[in-house]
Amino acid sequence: MWTSVESPVGPLRVIAHRDAVTAIEFEGPRQTGLSARSSVGLAAARSLGQPVGDRDDADPLLAEVRRQLDAYFAKELKVFDLPVRPQGTPFQLTVWDQLKTIAWGRTATYGEIAGRLGMTGHGSRAVGMANGRNPIPIVIPCHRVVGADGTLTGYAGGVERKQALLDLETDALF
Repeated sequence: MWTSVESPVGPLRVIAHRDAVTAIEFEGPRQTGLSARSSVGLAAARSLGQPVGDRDDADPLLAEVRRQLDAYFAKELKVFDLPVRPQGTPFQLTVWDQLKTIAWGRTATYGEIAGRLGMTGHGSRAVGMANGRNPIPIVIPCHRVVGADGTLTGYAGGVERKQALLDLETDALF
């Protein structure tokens, strides 16, 4: 099942399965300078021949996701409290768990995340690959990961969206 949520970074499609969020996708027409999110969750489901379900705006979980996303964009919520079930490799799941430890208004570099995982050498590249495949952006805050010099590097929803999300968080007054 799924629902749509209007947001300052464009419409979002939220997909849930078995009482947990499995994907959040940037949807709608491409905006100038923004690349449309390649929906990992939806694409994976379709490639496996699994139905993505029907739109269900009345589902209690999806209603709660909408409420929390609305509160986040209104700067009234810093930490999401939602059941999530991202699909990925064990390494990807470990990286995504690390992303959830980056606080609102903070960033971490790919290298810092790799270091937290005990990785050396090209660990930051592996972290970057896992970060780019995060199927639940915003709730699992992959937008908070930046390059070693603090620059914004790739984001599945587009670098402009990444900047907008970081700006939203740094402007918070609570």
